[in-house]
Amino acid sequence: MTANTVFMFSGQGSQYYQMGKQLFDADPVFRSWMTRLDDLACRIAGHRIIEAVYAAPKSEVFDAIDYTHAAIFMVEYALAQCLIARAIVPDMTLGSSLGSFAAAAVAGYIEPEDALAAVLEQAAAFAASCERGGMIAILADPSLYEDDFLRRHSTLAAINFSTHFAVSAAHADLAPIEAVLRQRGITYQRLAVSYAFHSARIDLAEEQFAWFMKSIPCASARLPLVCCERGAALKQLSDDYFWRVVRQPIRFREAIASLEGQGRHRYIDVGPSGTLATFVKYALPDASASTAHATLTPYGQDLNNLARLASDAHPRKMEQHG
Repeated sequence: MTANTVFMFSGQGSQYYQMGKQLFDADPVFRSWMTRLDDLACRIAGHRIIEAVYAAPKSEVFDAIDYTHAAIFMVEYALAQCLIARAIVPDMTLGSSLGSFAAAAVAGYIEPEDALAAVLEQAAAFAASCERGGMIAILADPSLYEDDFLRRHSTLAAINFSTHFAVSAAHADLAPIEAVLRQRGITYQRLAVSYAFHSARIDLAEEQFAWFMKSIPCASARLPLVCCERGAALKQLSDDYFWRVVRQPIRFREAIASLEGQGRHRYIDVGPSGTLATFVKYALPDASASTAHATLTPYGQDLNNLARLASDAHPRKMEQHG
């Protein structure tokens, strides 16, 4: 049985300086879309995203939301078009948190220009209305969240697989949470985000964003969209979809389980860091015949990863049309 191809799009925390730079320098499709979207972002927000991403040193933490929100969308959408140009075509898309914007644009629910405008507006709403916060990824069974200390000082933000979840918290609570985890010998990582996404701490931004979204049209899509907020595939989007995906918990483990119940899949991570490909590998059942593939990573293998995916796509295409 031929595997369905799923393009997966990650959200805040997956970004880093210089992401996609190899493709920007070498691939005309990727560069063309990045430049086109950058011109639009500059007209809307008054600053260049490409300049911020590629001019800065790689070692610094990249968490300024007025740049990161747009940068993630731009890289993901441009990478998706780069893959499609190489005959690596999705049968469905999957969006996690902010990645839902690119997933919806690639699936045809929303025009990429409208999606970028919405991403920029959402970032502006967060900056205008919300106090700073953060998120911590925790390598442990999600049942650990039932711990009284974690429940009192954070919000469960995501369950990615059986031994990996994330919490959101106020900025003042991040260090105390990390101290408790460290004391207990639990592995954790603070994510490169500047707000407590997927928690009530971003609710003050909802009104501004919802008002803006009334002007953005949504169409009937070409492809199913797997929603990590619902943990299932959708065929149409609710009016508040683009708010819910950043406000409600991420149910990535459930989304993959839902897909695996339908058969074999080829999961291609179209995010900046390859994080979702790693999550899939841990979320797949032992007997699964599905595969997971990273494209961009921080480790300088972008062109090699893309070449491997492209070489795999051509036999599939010949098999389908043979």
